[in-house]
Amino acid sequence: MQIQELVDLKPFNTMAVAAKARYFTTIKTQTDVQEALAWATEHGVKPFVLGGGANLLITTEVLDRLVMRMAIEGLEVVGETDEVTYVKVGAGEDWHATVDRLITMGYAGLENLALIPGTVGASVVQNIGAYGTEVAQRVQEIEVFNPATDEVEAMRAQECDFAYRHSIFKDATHADLVVLSVTFALPKVWTPNLSYKELANQVEGLETVTARDVFEAVVAVRSRKLPDPKVLGSAGSFFKNPVVDHDQFLALLEKFPSIVHYDVGGGHQKLAAGWMIDQAGLKGHREGDAGTYEKQALVLVNHGEATGAELWRYAQMVKATVNAKFGVVLEPEPVIL
Repeated sequence: MQIQELVDLKPFNTMAVAAKARYFTTIKTQTDVQEALAWATEHGVKPFVLGGGANLLITTEVLDRLVMRMAIEGLEVVGETDEVTYVKVGAGEDWHATVDRLITMGYAGLENLALIPGTVGASVVQNIGAYGTEVAQRVQEIEVFNPATDEVEAMRAQECDFAYRHSIFKDATHADLVVLSVTFALPKVWTPNLSYKELANQVEGLETVTARDVFEAVVAVRSRKLPDPKVLGSAGSFFKNPVVDHDQFLALLEKFPSIVHYDVGGGHQKLAAGWMIDQAGLKGHREGDAGTYEKQALVLVNHGEATGAELWRYAQMVKATVNAKFGVVLEPEPVIL
């Protein structure tokens, strides 16, 4: 394990923010994790595990942390039942490439989550979701390193407190756990999830819909709506879709009859944050190099040289504008450092 100093993080975050890590190391093994955490403790530096940097906004010029870039590789079938196949994947594997590879190997179940940037480890921390699927639905077990016990521990999916864009790994009491690998339970009998009209339209006319067809449909739809972070810096959807209770929803519906919403049960409705930002007149808006994407208002973009602080100020402006119009408070989806 090698510790570097003042490493440029621009290549390691999809928002393309120019910031430096006070200390930086690449993690390829469990031993690297243990050594890096021991080094951080010895030097009084707080560690930060970096995945693909796709769900992150760094708001400072120098991040005074030991940035541990997760690069643990590996993909192997580790078991099966009559219903599922268990596949264990290293936390540092690229998410989209893993979904693609699994489909090629004949294992379906993650295709609706294609083209989401980031790593496999980060996918469970964030509980990524898209087009009617959340990664939590396919997780069997997560292998973590626990600094408190200095041991590797296995956590079952039901122990991870999965919820909308949430897991136990985002809680302060468990944030020090380092994800090493994820074991997925992938169904042997598969049916396509085409609950979103955009996907159904994309595969319309096909006599038989395969997992590869759904994968390509998701890639096509996402490519039309979202910028390529290699071309235009972004962290994907910047705000969570807010959930409101029945009374608040009825009041909003009376004032905004066309408000986009989804019933999530329990008398609650999930609102489309992108629709609200658009209705607030901010789709395609720009202040300096910070702005909202012209094709999808939910996405904040870096048009070139915006700093993390400038992007964060822009996000606060969007939040305040939406709150003033709708009385709804938006919460950021990315990790803010």
